[in-house]
Amino acid sequence: MDAEKLMFKDGLMRGERILVTGGGTGLGKEMSEAFLKLGAEVIIAGRRGGVLQETADELMGRWGGTVIPAPCDIRSAEAISDMLDGVWAGGPLTGLVNNAAGNFISRTEDLSPRAFDAIANIVFRGSFYVTLDVGKRWITGGHKGSVINILTTWVWNGSPFTVPSAMSKSGLRAMAESLAVEWGRYGIRFNNIAPGPFPTKGAWERLSPGQSLEAGENSRTGNPMGRVGQMHELCNLAVLLLAPGAEYINGQTIAIDGASYQATGGNFSQLRAWDDAQWQAVRDMIKSSNEKDRAQRTT
Repeated sequence: MDAEKLMFKDGLMRGERILVTGGGTGLGKEMSEAFLKLGAEVIIAGRRGGVLQETADELMGRWGGTVIPAPCDIRSAEAISDMLDGVWAGGPLTGLVNNAAGNFISRTEDLSPRAFDAIANIVFRGSFYVTLDVGKRWITGGHKGSVINILTTWVWNGSPFTVPSAMSKSGLRAMAESLAVEWGRYGIRFNNIAPGPFPTKGAWERLSPGQSLEAGENSRTGNPMGRVGQMHELCNLAVLLLAPGAEYINGQTIAIDGASYQATGGNFSQLRAWDDAQWQAVRDMIKSSNEKDRAQRTT
């Protein structure tokens, strides 16, 4: 993220405490940096404690302030409760970003129940578990709060070849729209951001295997604006929804994709043209990427 392109004044988020799931890498890291620069205390959650600590040290070294690593597997409601007990010991949160996710392209007939659960247990169940636990603490303590879910434009039209993600993200949209009404009386708001292409290493390897991240960053195909998103643009939107001054925005899903959804559908429908050999090659590349990730988590 180019911090000079943040459109908000320094100190805007002073006094805010924001939890970002999946905050150690990718979009979560970018948003965490924006919140920190603008004065918030940021808690970053994820399964890899070492990665979280590296990110916290990097961001604090750049901007000062406080970034707290909170190792947690959000697939476990018990682990979430323990993590939030520690977070609340330092004071209540004011904001939550449900960003943790997983995804990969696959023909649906090739999926196993385990492969489906690998996505749904993080995106759908995990995000709900975190939201429920945080929300109950806010309600009990009489605190206001704001929640952002990071979705995709597929929540409006589905996405072939990423069905577990499309189902899970659509479920989070329904959760936000439901709780915006149910918990609005407590001063708890819910909004969704639906990004288009903002290439990051982990997601790119599973959604565009065989294509370099640099190629993704330079991609212009199909987008009316002729480019992919820039990280500060996403961060500016996230800040708007969490920072003081926009409290009447509630229950909304906002796309940030350069009108790609309107022009192309914003999903993977073009993969209908692939043959068996192409799908086998993709499975092999995704398997290799997953094995590298597992090796990194155990070292």
